Amino acid sequence: MIWTLTSQRQLYRKFEFANFTEAFAFMTSVALQAERLNHHPKWTNQYNVVEIWLSTHEQGDTVTDLDWKLCEAIDGICPP
Repeated sequence: MIWTLTSQRQLYRKFEFANFTEAFAFMTSVALQAERLNHHPKWTNQYNVVEIWLSTHEQGDTVTDLDWKLCEAIDGICPP
């Protein structure tokens, strides 16, 4: 699945893994990239599923270049 633009003007992607350990490892890697960019996602995790929504709050909760940069970083961790 690729990133989609939601009706709330956010980029969204759902990731599914074999188990919780893989999902948590992915989240840890994403957290490091988010911290590097100083841009933090809204996300949820339930067992092996991680859902991520990206938008830039400082720009009125719209999608900006910063969101796309984080998408690229996340896709580098877990390609589409």
